[in-house]
Amino acid sequence: MFLGLKLLFLILISPFIIGLFLYGLKKKSKFIGKIILTIYTFGIGFILIMSIIGTLSKKKILDKSDFYGEYAIDRNYFSGKQADWQYNNFRFEIKENDSIYFYVTDGEIINETFKGKISTLAPYQSARLVIEMENPNHHILTTNPTIYREAWDFFMVFKSPKFNNMYFRKAEWKEVELENKTKKTHHSTK
Repeated sequence: MFLGLKLLFLILISPFIIGLFLYGLKKKSKFIGKIILTIYTFGIGFILIMSIIGTLSKKKILDKSDFYGEYAIDRNYFSGKQADWQYNNFRFEIKENDSIYFYVTDGEIINETFKGKISTLAPYQSARLVIEMENPNHHILTTNPTIYREAWDFFMVFKSPKFNNMYFRKAEWKEVELENKTKKTHHSTK
């Protein structure tokens, strides 16, 4: 029904729009013609700019191959000591054979690896990640991630019972220096 109303509106309005434009072209040397053509120029420019902005800001449509790669904690989403600590202690990788390897690390050193398989569901246009881990499993991977799509990228949020939301983004892990937890203080005596 909504499509029918759009079509009816288009059929009724388009002769008026075309006629007004032709009238503006016919009277282009007069003041009224210049106003009509200026309005049409701004209108067409506005429509073009809005369609370009809409195209550039449209959320990315994901398929299974988009999930392949290395993931690290997104330290820009929530920055600070906790994010830096998570970044240096957790990361994972999804390989093209649909395997996932979740690493518990101490910086560059991998202390423990949890393995599993991935698949995707596409209840709508964009794919959702489904993770099936082998036992034993890590608490971060007890549920499937929530996928947040952006215009050119996406990130995953895992709900950890210990750390709450953990934000992972596709990125190559690079070493990050942690701030000292204990600061030395000097006391002066008089």
